[in-house]
Amino acid sequence: MTSREIVCRAIEFDNPPRLPFWQHWNHKMPGFPDDVCNIWEMDRAEAGWFFDNAVKDDWGCGWSATDLKNIGQVTDCPLADWSALGTFRPPNPRNPFYYERLGPLIDAAGDRYVALTAHSLLFSRLHKLHGFAATMEDFYTEPGKIHRVLDMILDFKLEQCDELRRRFGNRVHGLFMTDDWGTQEGTFVSKKMLDEFFSPRYRKIFDAIHACGWHVILHSCGRVNTFVPTFLDLGADVLNMQQSRNYGLVEFGEQFRGKVCFLATVDIQSTLPRGIAAAVREEARLIVRHWSTPQGGLIAFDYGAWDAIGVRPEMPYVMFDEFARLQDYWSSQE
Repeated sequence: MTSREIVCRAIEFDNPPRLPFWQHWNHKMPGFPDDVCNIWEMDRAEAGWFFDNAVKDDWGCGWSATDLKNIGQVTDCPLADWSALGTFRPPNPRNPFYYERLGPLIDAAGDRYVALTAHSLLFSRLHKLHGFAATMEDFYTEPGKIHRVLDMILDFKLEQCDELRRRFGNRVHGLFMTDDWGTQEGTFVSKKMLDEFFSPRYRKIFDAIHACGWHVILHSCGRVNTFVPTFLDLGADVLNMQQSRNYGLVEFGEQFRGKVCFLATVDIQSTLPRGIAAAVREEARLIVRHWSTPQGGLIAFDYGAWDAIGVRPEMPYVMFDEFARLQDYWSSQE
């Protein structure tokens, strides 16, 4: 069975023969399965990568880079002043630049599962354009303008999806997208606000992805427990969860396992940075036991940018080693 088939079976609860592994695109750990070809080309801007070049991206957002590779933040928002909205235009989602290097990378994937990563789905792109604090205020004071910007982002995403389908069709298997929705304690906004501004647009994007025959892979940091049922109802196939302890590991798994596939790592904020091998192994065991099912529903995930969060390089190896020991966990329970 190919790596692609193993990943698809895990996502679709179709009895994969083992636990699949998602290694980071530029941080491979030899000795473990490498089942996913994760391609980040969709985030490349014509001015350069935001983490290499502190310049404006194709949306007009000005980035400030940090002293850590692959880390940056928007410090110049093109729609900070609403007076710019009348002349603002998003980038062309059919610009050949965004797609010209994808073909060879997809070809090189071989029999692996191909996931294209395109960060900043809706909320993340919105506050990069308008500023985080201003966005939170203007949900209440300028909802019409917020809806207008979200429609621009939605149209871009839908056309981007269609262009990917036109160019690559079934050579792609999943789209990985990100919207960070939570703090350590809960979500930034209420469920009511999520449904008013975002849920209908999420559904359109997710439906378009499914119409291409691809999986919806959604990342969201923070304690987003209360939003998970909505994500599932809207059609998310995979949830990338990186803060397992923050969700309440056992309770969270018992509530949602079997309903969605988890793309999971040992907690990147607590367990891995502490660097205690026995604790890393124990948490990997808990994730397999409580987040997966005998039919599938779990992919072991490597965060990759470990130096940025203070994780010693041997800890991801310990994590993957334990996941590898557990890759036949459910068959051993029979």
